[in-house]
Amino acid sequence: MKLSKKELHQLIQTKIQRAGLSKEQAEIVSDVLTFADARGIHSHGAVRVEYYAERIAKGGITNQPHFEFKKTAPSCGIFEADNGSGHVAATKAMSEAMKMAKETGIGAVGIRNMSHSGALAYFVEMAAQEDLVALSVCQSDPMVVPFGGSEAYYGTNPIAFAAPSADERMITFDMATTVQAWGKVLHARSKKEPIPNTWAVDETGEPTTDPTKVNALLPIAGPKGSGLMMMVDILSGVLLGLPFGKHVSSMYHDLSKGRELGQLHIVFNPAFFTDLTEFKQNISQMLDELKEIPPANGFTEVNFPGERGRLREARYEELGIELVDDIYTYLISDTIHENKYDHKNKFAE
Repeated sequence: MKLSKKELHQLIQTKIQRAGLSKEQAEIVSDVLTFADARGIHSHGAVRVEYYAERIAKGGITNQPHFEFKKTAPSCGIFEADNGSGHVAATKAMSEAMKMAKETGIGAVGIRNMSHSGALAYFVEMAAQEDLVALSVCQSDPMVVPFGGSEAYYGTNPIAFAAPSADERMITFDMATTVQAWGKVLHARSKKEPIPNTWAVDETGEPTTDPTKVNALLPIAGPKGSGLMMMVDILSGVLLGLPFGKHVSSMYHDLSKGRELGQLHIVFNPAFFTDLTEFKQNISQMLDELKEIPPANGFTEVNFPGERGRLREARYEELGIELVDDIYTYLISDTIHENKYDHKNKFAE
């Protein structure tokens, strides 16, 4: 089934509202999920709606959270999320970080006690759209075998970065610190497709191509990936006084309880470090020079971070966003959830 971005947004918003969030919150959740599907990041789009709906309906996401932002210094603060929607908390916290960056040059906001927030690219792009540079990191539950280890300890712990240029282009870098995000495994399961044997291992610790047999994910670049996971967990967990490593709550166990996740946004105002116009022109020059590099064998050109996502968005704008039939059927149904996720092992769904 192919839908326009507007049609998909409305279906997601309606379902999230019916699960229990207010119209304002549901609209923000739908913004983030539709953004992901429109960029081709389907692992963080509509495929997640039923999980969010089940957690909301069971009370694991506070439907009327008491959000509170506390400035702890001119350039930093804490956003208390009250286990509310991660998409909403992350959006509001980024707005606070942007305000401080515009006033003081840097804005750093730690988010405490939030739920899953989806694609981090959405939040860092909020800043880049206003001529700011942003970095965001977020912890997740343990599902990755650290380099040299045999048991999962860290989560996929993503990192995102965005910066503006002097034209319509924007650098957007968003990655999990695993070879692939868990959501990509979910997407492969939903399409009944195999995964590369470099993504994950099974119960015996051996590489697997069957997404239903995944028991743990693998870090990128061995020890380098493990180091990045640790860095993210410290910045978005330990630094904020939250659970870390293997103590981070499961995404799928007991959806009636809050997740208590942490996230950190750091926003820089280029105008406090250099001439803003020159900064943006230099970014554009960098992108131009990258495009001029002769492609290696097997490639047609050098792509900068975020470029292919925007090309997909333009293509989907013309052809529509394709959804797996099961996901479309769920979105148009009267069903809120069918207890697909609660109390399951994190690798069960």
